[in-house]
Amino acid sequence: MKAISGRATRSLNIGSLLEACDNSGARICKIVSIKHGKTSKGRMGYAKIADWVKVSVRKGDPKMKGEVFDAVLVRQRKPWKRITGERVCFSDNAVALLKDEKGNPKGTQIKGAVAREVQERWKEVAKIANSVY
Repeated sequence: MKAISGRATRSLNIGSLLEACDNSGARICKIVSIKHGKTSKGRMGYAKIADWVKVSVRKGDPKMKGEVFDAVLVRQRKPWKRITGERVCFSDNAVALLKDEKGNPKGTQIKGAVAREVQERWKEVAKIANSVY
């Protein structure tokens, strides 16, 4: 996975509930695990902006409920610092579901803004977003 240009802070633990911001059919998702997470042994994993996570669908389309998908964290409430010195945060925590391991999104559009760090790491996800912030 490509590195991001910001200093992202640890924001979401395993078990956190997130909004699914795409039109894939899911509404509320729960983080099950973090792919390529960097923690010490015995410590609970954490996710930050533009991370690849596994999520379980909690609310939404009845066919999708309980299923586990790959997803990308596109917005987080916890502020993080960019190289320019500015601190950035969003009003909610949101993910976009992925169709496959290559990073192709399951939905065809993303509601709301997406962080610039997501665009650096996941180009296909940023293409279908309304705006990149």
